[in-house]
Amino acid sequence: MASSKADLHTHSSYSDGLLTPTELVERAASKGLEVLALTDHDCTDGIAEALEAAQKYPQLLLIPGVELSTDMPQEEVHVLGYFLDWRNPAFQDRLDHLRRSRIERGQKMLAKLRRLGIALSWQRIKEIAGDGAVGRPHIALAMLEAGHISSFEEAFDLYLGRNKPAYVEREKITPAEAVQLLTDASGLPVLAHPRDLLNPEPLLVELKEAGLIGIEVYYQDYSQQAIERLLEVAHRHDLLPLGGSDFHGIGGEHERDLGDILLPFEPVEQLIALARQRQLLQASP
Repeated sequence: MASSKADLHTHSSYSDGLLTPTELVERAASKGLEVLALTDHDCTDGIAEALEAAQKYPQLLLIPGVELSTDMPQEEVHVLGYFLDWRNPAFQDRLDHLRRSRIERGQKMLAKLRRLGIALSWQRIKEIAGDGAVGRPHIALAMLEAGHISSFEEAFDLYLGRNKPAYVEREKITPAEAVQLLTDASGLPVLAHPRDLLNPEPLLVELKEAGLIGIEVYYQDYSQQAIERLLEVAHRHDLLPLGGSDFHGIGGEHERDLGDILLPFEPVEQLIALARQRQLLQASP
């Protein structure tokens, strides 16, 4: 199993992960990580707790981050943001709006599931989500708990995945709009898990012009062949080759533990150097 001193893609209980920000930081420290980015979905509510927890571990740099969900005509595109000014009022107003749309989306998915003969309690799903914004993983866990499916992955394969019968589109925000939103909040935008994008080249050109600084080359279950292909893409577009485990703590065949990815430390150091150059490290006291 590969391992790294950094993990730049993780989720806490404030979005759709199981661990609290404090537990996430403690786990990262116990595994010897030196750099950890908290990148909850459309939410920065866990950052303050994570930063406080990280003060106990001076060897660990906690990067305030976020993962924004965006849409293109045939696919979802996710954009990570690092070292952002997460207290920025305009940025938080936009996140609040996106979170409200996630609640509406969750309720619509429950209505679709009900028409398919799968009745779930919205109250129970909110309990599973805890402090986090309701997302598809919470609905999947409720389905598993109620015995409607035999595995977490089955919920997405049969019902909740894109173009499946209970899938509901989110409110549209384009990848370029997400990059601009992050840039306006002093963040460093990175394209998340790009391996399966249908036509990445024009998108990368557009996002690079908007302020994109990197792409995820090292991720979860990427093969060496996929990594080498994405490395070439990163070099061609002069983007930092970054990555992370996309840790949720939920388990499943694709889940990787914190740091259990082949992420070289050199591009992580380049990310940190860029943050220092742009005077962004002061945004994470």
